[in-house]
Amino acid sequence: MSHFRMIRLAAICVGALMALPAGAEVRVQDLTEPGGVNLWLVEDHTIPFVALELRFRGGASLDPADKRGVTNLMTGLLEEGAGDMDSREFARQAEALAASFSYGVDDDLLSVSARMLSENRDQAVDLLRLSLVAPAFDQESIDRVRAQVNSSIESSLKNPGAIAARAFDAQTFGDHPYATSRDGTLDSVASLTRDNIIAAHRAALAQDRLYVAAVGDITADELTALVERLTDGLPQTSDVALPGVADLNLPGDITVVDFATPQSVAIFAQPGIDRDDPDFFAAYLLNHILGGGGFESRLMHQVREKRGLTYGVYSYLVDKDDAQLWMGQVASANDRVAEAIDVIRDEWQKMRDTGVTAQELEDAKTYMTGAYPLRFDGNAPIANIAVDMQVEGLPTDYIATRNDQINAVTLDQINRVARELLDPEMLSFVIVGQPEGIVPSSGSDTD
Repeated sequence: MSHFRMIRLAAICVGALMALPAGAEVRVQDLTEPGGVNLWLVEDHTIPFVALELRFRGGASLDPADKRGVTNLMTGLLEEGAGDMDSREFARQAEALAASFSYGVDDDLLSVSARMLSENRDQAVDLLRLSLVAPAFDQESIDRVRAQVNSSIESSLKNPGAIAARAFDAQTFGDHPYATSRDGTLDSVASLTRDNIIAAHRAALAQDRLYVAAVGDITADELTALVERLTDGLPQTSDVALPGVADLNLPGDITVVDFATPQSVAIFAQPGIDRDDPDFFAAYLLNHILGGGGFESRLMHQVREKRGLTYGVYSYLVDKDDAQLWMGQVASANDRVAEAIDVIRDEWQKMRDTGVTAQELEDAKTYMTGAYPLRFDGNAPIANIAVDMQVEGLPTDYIATRNDQINAVTLDQINRVARELLDPEMLSFVIVGQPEGIVPSSGSDTD
């Protein structure tokens, strides 16, 4: 790519970040492509740039039980050559067009992001389509990406946080795909063949599970035609069913995984709340006050500021397609983690029993409503937000009404939700380390 083109792309990207200033109205158009794919569009013709986001529902949860990691490996190969191009040629073509593509996968979604200049949009879409419809999956690339995945897995086997996450998932999700890492294991990844990868591609990239959002210099008709061309050749439906709701195991126990480290890592969780629940925003504010608000949260104040038991403790709501959790994490020295867990349990119970104060609620509302407009700092972030709204089933006017819904939460409502949702008896801990003064519950893994 010429020096001039590199400078021009940099200028366009900076412009894209400034295209829609914080607080500006974001008007979402709800469209439908002739094949049935739902499209959301935010038009902005101030700069010749388009951000495109695609989400395919299913993600790594579509892996066969004995082929865990195959969707992750397949996704990593989408940018490693397509059609008759190898990975180097594919990268050169994208660079020449001043386009960028990225691919990722989590438990529920396969994600594709594209950034392109208006003048090169048609060529960029054709190149992106090749990566989705006709990835090369050549053996050299398979071996190289497999080695990268294996390196990540090997690294995670030495990371207390990753070990805790694996142990927590295995205990909590049972026989659901969530119970095992989307990366797979060294053995499962080693067993994957090119045919397995092709089958995973066919299962994961189906049009009836696709959501699309675009922001920038493109009209409704142009976007509809673009997506119709982009998806031509993808299967209409997946031949693999979605896994269904997970049966959560959260008995309120403490599980200890023995690992030689001076500091224990603990993951804790209880059942959460669905994004569609009318009390969601009350729970969202409640979590901010309890453990999601950084140094202003109760957990941080009690565990770190008051007692010095940790550098950080936090909680968060998790809304997976097939499981809702209220989770948290803390790390503390082996001889102090027992006290940290006692304090967390006490704060969980106290918030359930006594609720929050009017001032805490007001402060949480002020923070959440004030911070929200800052997310809309460019075309690419807006496209991400818009496609996530689609996936979650939110209306197109959610951006305009979200802060009103937060401000509508009353003190009576949030304290009722605290009583109904917080459940200290089900708050379950998985600890990795060599914690002192903790007696694992029956059935804990101490090997």
